[in-house]
Amino acid sequence: MFIIRNAKLLKTFRKEGKFMGEEILERLRRAVREFEVEQAKHLAEESIKAGIDPVKIIENGPAMALKEIGDKFGRGELFLPELIAAAQAGQASIDILNKEISRRAQTRKSVGKVVIGTVEGDIHSIGKNIVATMLQVAGFEVIDLGVDVSTQVFVEKIKELKPHIVAMSALLTTTMVKQKEVVDALNKTRLRNKVRVIIGGAPVTAKWAEEIGADAYGCDAQEGVKNALKLMHEKSK
Repeated sequence: MFIIRNAKLLKTFRKEGKFMGEEILERLRRAVREFEVEQAKHLAEESIKAGIDPVKIIENGPAMALKEIGDKFGRGELFLPELIAAAQAGQASIDILNKEISRRAQTRKSVGKVVIGTVEGDIHSIGKNIVATMLQVAGFEVIDLGVDVSTQVFVEKIKELKPHIVAMSALLTTTMVKQKEVVDALNKTRLRNKVRVIIGGAPVTAKWAEEIGADAYGCDAQEGVKNALKLMHEKSK
């Protein structure tokens, strides 16, 4: 009887722990929606202390809130200053979570090296940052070049760092052409056969990836990481 009662108690604790985790994540999403940078940072730290996987925190916390904000902006329900303010709060929490992910990944063997960046003329970073984090979690060594990265810088860094994969993000239809420009530059400099190319971003499609000669396309972070791992597996054969 004692064992049964404790089993029930354990089940109750698990339910309460799950509820508390969901409550923290909801508060984190609200902080991002309401542009509360310090609160977002505090709740990211509290989520880690609560024992929630930092990757899950990103996916179900700031990433979810930012998608909602982005959808509202796309429908004309929010203005650019609000989008930027939410992005700042979201990034503040993601920065803290990335540090925890990096700490946990220090003892892991790298499965490959990825250079990632948002192409020239495009300063969107949230989606690219989430992909970079997810790649790191999957075991990749990730070199983030940031945003508004020129074709020349992509080529120079590929020459210098010799990555297995280069990942390019474009969040604007007007900057998608820069992904093609980088691929063309890699062909001209004879680097194309030394690096695999993955592209992504809101306006990017699998058809566009095929047209410009990219090796893979990711409609979201999960698919991007899945395809990166697939490319590394193919390379090892």
